[in-house]
Amino acid sequence: MIADERIVGKIFHLKDLLARIEFWRRMGDRMVFTNGCFDILHAGHLHLLSGCAALGERVIVGVNSDASVKRLKGESRPVNSEQNRMHLLAANIFTDAVILFSEDTPENLIQAIKPDVLVKGGDWQKEKIVGAAFVESYGGRVVTIPYLEGYSTTSIIGKVQ
Repeated sequence: MIADERIVGKIFHLKDLLARIEFWRRMGDRMVFTNGCFDILHAGHLHLLSGCAALGERVIVGVNSDASVKRLKGESRPVNSEQNRMHLLAANIFTDAVILFSEDTPENLIQAIKPDVLVKGGDWQKEKIVGAAFVESYGGRVVTIPYLEGYSTTSIIGKVQ
């Protein structure tokens, strides 16, 4: 596994992440949260993360655990382990923090983090975005980043097969 502190230093447990968020907020930074499986990192994911970075100073990425991905996507997924997926996301220049969650949705994580901006890809309808009502209840924003056509993990897997 990767030992570079610039990467592993961005991977958090909830207690440590909440302390870091408190510090960032004292510095005046806005928290942007997005989540997903990020099974095979591709240009569509980078487009999403870049869009997140444009909306605030700190980008926090929630990553579905392996067990969660299996429940959501089927037994053949994920292709990459949760550790690999977290390390790849943490190595990205747009990402400030990565946190794993094992539930099927990031609802509990969103309620703990209380992001200023909640982001999903444009393939999501706002009313179906988990945590949207909660974020808007305290004045936060919910934003969808336009979907980058032709990029999906499912299509990549299909090409490989």
